[in-house]
Amino acid sequence: MSSVSIDDLFERYGPAYRWLAFVTCMLGAMTMVLTQTTVNVAFPAIMGAFGIGRDQAQWLSSGFFAAMTAGMLVSAWLISVFGERTVYVVCLALFLGGSAASGIAPNTETLMAGRFLQGVTAGIIQPMAMALTFKVFPPDRRGTAMGLFSMGIVFAPAMGPTLGGVVIDLFNWRYIFFLTVPTITLAMIMGVFFMPSSSRPKKLPSFDFAGFSLVCLSLFCLIFALGSGNREGWSSNEILLLFTFSLISLAAFIAWELYTPRPLMNLALFRNARFTSAAILGFCVGGVFLTSTFLIPVFVQSIQGYTPLRAGLLLMPGGLFLLLLFPISGRISDSLPAHVILIGGLIAFILAFIQLSAADVNTPFWTFVYFTLYIRVGLGFTMPVINATALKALESDQINQGSGMINFIRMLGAAIWLNLVVAFLDIRVPFHSGALTASQTAANDTSQEMLSAVIGVLSEAGVAEPIQAPGALHYLGQVVYAQASTLGFQDAFLSLAVLATVALVPAWYLSRTEKR
Repeated sequence: MSSVSIDDLFERYGPAYRWLAFVTCMLGAMTMVLTQTTVNVAFPAIMGAFGIGRDQAQWLSSGFFAAMTAGMLVSAWLISVFGERTVYVVCLALFLGGSAASGIAPNTETLMAGRFLQGVTAGIIQPMAMALTFKVFPPDRRGTAMGLFSMGIVFAPAMGPTLGGVVIDLFNWRYIFFLTVPTITLAMIMGVFFMPSSSRPKKLPSFDFAGFSLVCLSLFCLIFALGSGNREGWSSNEILLLFTFSLISLAAFIAWELYTPRPLMNLALFRNARFTSAAILGFCVGGVFLTSTFLIPVFVQSIQGYTPLRAGLLLMPGGLFLLLLFPISGRISDSLPAHVILIGGLIAFILAFIQLSAADVNTPFWTFVYFTLYIRVGLGFTMPVINATALKALESDQINQGSGMINFIRMLGAAIWLNLVVAFLDIRVPFHSGALTASQTAANDTSQEMLSAVIGVLSEAGVAEPIQAPGALHYLGQVVYAQASTLGFQDAFLSLAVLATVALVPAWYLSRTEKR
C-alpha cells in the first residue's frame, strides 16, 4: 500500500478534510464505545437466560473494559506497522465478528469471548481516533477538538442504555449486539477514503511483548480476583494467589519498563507533572462515570422494577444535555485554567452521588433524571479538559503514546472501580440484611403490625390458615432483602462520591503546574 499522509489528504480534499477525518474517526469510535453500556439494561434478561448471578453478569462490562484497556497498549505499535487506514478497517471488521458472536452466543463463555473481541478492537481504535483528531486541528483549536471528540466518545455510552432498552422491549436482548452493524459498515467505507496510510516498514518495529504480557497478566489477575472474591471468599487460596500474581506481575512490569530500551509504556511521561495529574484524574473520572452507567440502570430495574426501556429513557436527557455541554467546555478549556474547570466538574459529581446515596424505591423518575444531569455536568467539565491537558503537556512526537496512555488509564479506572464497587455492593447487601433481620423480633411493633396485616389479607383471600403465618414471614423476608439491597446500592453510590472527592487533589495540584 502506498503512503498517504495527512498533508497529502489535505491537498486532496482541502480544508474540509479535517472534518471528514473527524467524522470518520468519530463514527467508528462512537459506535464501538456505544457497546460499553447497551448491555447494562440487559443484565436481568441475560442473568435469567443463562442462570448466572450479578457478580458473573458484570463481567460483560468489566471484561469489556479490561479487554479495551489491553487493546490500547498495542494501538501505537499496530499503527507504526500497518498504518491508520489498515488498522482502522481491520479492527472494525473484527468488531463486527465479536458482535455477531455475542448476539448468537449459546452460552456465557461465547458471549464473554465476543465481548472480549469487541473490547480489544475498541481499545485499539479509540486512542488512534483521538490522536488523529488532535493532529488535524490547529493548535489554537485543539481544546475545542478534544471537546467534540469527548462529546462523541461519552455521548455514545450515555445513550447506550436507551437504545438497548428500545431493542429489548421490541425484540430481545440478543439484538442489542446487532445495533452497530450499519454504522460500523459505513465507518469502514469512510476509513478507506479518509484515513491516512503508510507503507509497510522493511524492518518490523520492535514491540515489548514481555511488558505487554506482564501488564495483561497483572490486570486480568486483579480483575478476576475482584470479580470472584465474594463468590470464592476473599481469604481463599485462589483469590490470594490471584492478588499475589497481580502484584508480582505489576512489579516485574515496572522494573522491565525501566530496563528495556523500547518500553511498551514510556514511563518517562509521568515525570511531567501535568500529564501525571491528568492521568490520575482520568483514572478517577473513568471509574466514576462508567461505573455509574452500570449502577443506575441495574438499581432502577432491580429496586424500582423499571423495564429496560424505562431504565434507558432515564439516562436520555443527560445524554442529550452533553450535546450542548461538551463543545462549550472544550472552548472554555482553551481560555480558562484547567484546574478551575476540573474542580467545578468534580464538585458536580460529588453532589450527584451524594444525592443518589439517598435514593430508594420511592424516588421519582424525574428526580433520577435530575441526578443524572449533575453527573453529565461533571463529565462535561472533566473529560475534554483531561484529554486536552494531557496532550498539551507533551511534545508532538509523544502525542500518539500519550493518547494511548491517557485512554488506557481511564479504562483501567473503569475496569478496576466497577469490580470494586460490585464487590462492595455484594458485601454491603448481606451486611444490611443481617442487621435488619436481627431487628425483626417480637419487640418490633412495626414488624408485628405488618405481619398481622399480611395475615389478614391472606385470610380474606381464602389462603389456608396453616400457611398464613409462613406466608407473612416470607413476605417480611422479601421486604427486608429489598431494603437491604437499597441500602447496599446507596453505599455503592456514596463510594463514587468518595472517589470524586479524592480526585480533587490532583485537580488542585494542576494549579501549581499551570503554564504561565
